[in-house]
Amino acid sequence: MAVGSDEFFRIVNALVDVERAESGQYSSFSVRGKRFGYYWPRTQTVGLKQTLSEQLALVAERPEVFEEQFTAGGFGWVVVYLAGIEADELSELVFEAWRLSAPEELVAQVPDPAQPTSHSRATT
Repeated sequence: MAVGSDEFFRIVNALVDVERAESGQYSSFSVRGKRFGYYWPRTQTVGLKQTLSEQLALVAERPEVFEEQFTAGGFGWVVVYLAGIEADELSELVFEAWRLSAPEELVAQVPDPAQPTSHSRATT
């Protein structure tokens, strides 16, 4: 069930225009200058931008995996313990964090991991 740091970086690197910045104790991730995530190697946790409602739902549903980090600019940030999450769920949360920060033209270039592939998706 646990996700390792290599898998987290693979998920982040699959996104478009991600900028990584290193600090003494953590790495941060931005898209076009807007921050969407953090990684702390010492604690094997990531911080991800989410909507306020998603932040509250995640923390209420599984407080052993998610904790409230902070709120800012109408968004709620959550800490995710990598040992308690599966890769597909983490991929969806990372995509959502990125999507909340990326301009629309970039979002259109990256498939949503929560959606079925185009060959199995019903046309609307």
